[in-house]
Amino acid sequence: MHNVLNGLRIVEGSAFVAAPSGGMTLAQLGADVIRFDPIGGGIDHRRWPVTPDGASLYWAGLNKGKRSLQVDVRSKAGRELLSELICAPGPGAGIFLTNFPPVGWMGYEALRPRRDDLIMVAITGNHDGTTAVDYTVNCAVGYPMITGHASNRLDGGEADPCDDRPVNHVLPAWDVVCGQTAALGLLAAERYRSRTGEGQLITLALSDVALGVVTALGHVAEAQVLESERARIGNDLYGALGRDFRCADGRQVIAVAISPKQWQALCTACEMTDAMADLEAETGLDLARSEGDRFMARRRIFDVIEDWCARLTFAEVAETFDRHGVCWGPYQTFRQLVADDARCSVSNPLFATVTHPGVGTVLEARSPLRFGGLTLDDPAPAPRLGQHTDEILAECLGLSSAEIGRLHDEGVIAGPTPESHAAGTH
Repeated sequence: MHNVLNGLRIVEGSAFVAAPSGGMTLAQLGADVIRFDPIGGGIDHRRWPVTPDGASLYWAGLNKGKRSLQVDVRSKAGRELLSELICAPGPGAGIFLTNFPPVGWMGYEALRPRRDDLIMVAITGNHDGTTAVDYTVNCAVGYPMITGHASNRLDGGEADPCDDRPVNHVLPAWDVVCGQTAALGLLAAERYRSRTGEGQLITLALSDVALGVVTALGHVAEAQVLESERARIGNDLYGALGRDFRCADGRQVIAVAISPKQWQALCTACEMTDAMADLEAETGLDLARSEGDRFMARRRIFDVIEDWCARLTFAEVAETFDRHGVCWGPYQTFRQLVADDARCSVSNPLFATVTHPGVGTVLEARSPLRFGGLTLDDPAPAPRLGQHTDEILAECLGLSSAEIGRLHDEGVIAGPTPESHAAGTH
């Protein structure tokens, strides 16, 4: 880790993506992130994808570098223990990140008497506290309704076959953005506390994160000012030039030309400079300088690029695009991504091999942030469930071995979960 957040201790009560990803981001920068789970694991401890032995690759990926505490969260003693941990003394402590309902013993007003400068980030589904997940939010903000191929070509050509159902995005984008927003809010509150001595309750609704992005990208203003609905245009970029193209060997690429420089590079690579000059003369459009004009003429432009790509293999297209500085990317599966040494391997400094307990050895990403060119340490593996229970209670709460042993005997806490299998290599 960079350890730029060394000395910051965050207690995380979480499940699924948003809160765990926010905590992981902070852990990768050196914060001590302590995740607590019920004994036996929470609802996401075995979430897919899983190994043949049932170890969650999802859980391992989102909990890199954290410490793990198993505790009976339903018992009075367990809740008391967690309350003390969340509000433990120390200049970098007293910070709580959660997406559990902030009510009862876990509410800010219940915890604050234990530490007046408590910082708490509470992630909810909707602003009114009702439940939401990424997919219920995404459908409501409009994107699935404009994803997919149009039922009719916008240029009046022959109708394309179409399934008119909405298309969900498989990337939980709002969860991921919400996690990063939570981490940002937490650091902002810690900065404020360091200057004023005052704590904060930060509430963050998943749907508000999505609405903020949709507004920033102009979708709300488009509906209000232009009174229009954006049409489905398949893989075409809206308002600019870009789309998927098939090579002679069946591999597919995307080529994009937003700036004049990118347009010039694409024209040179695809040997279409003269053809595009003729198209400008015919239509009166300024393809060299106007991305909107390129969007209007995209069908004619795509025909030329399609013909050029269809004559070359993927390797030939890639070499030509790279040589001329075209903005492009390959379409590939996750397995192809892992096999592509140029982009996803230990040769990329973002990646390192990490052995997760119960999972095996896999590629994991370091923090993508770079601080002054410092060499990055390898990512720390996700902990075994309850791996640090005794260590955390002794270090953070000052409990003796006898006190910790009594809590074990009473079933209030649990140590590392025994592995039912040896870690393999995947």
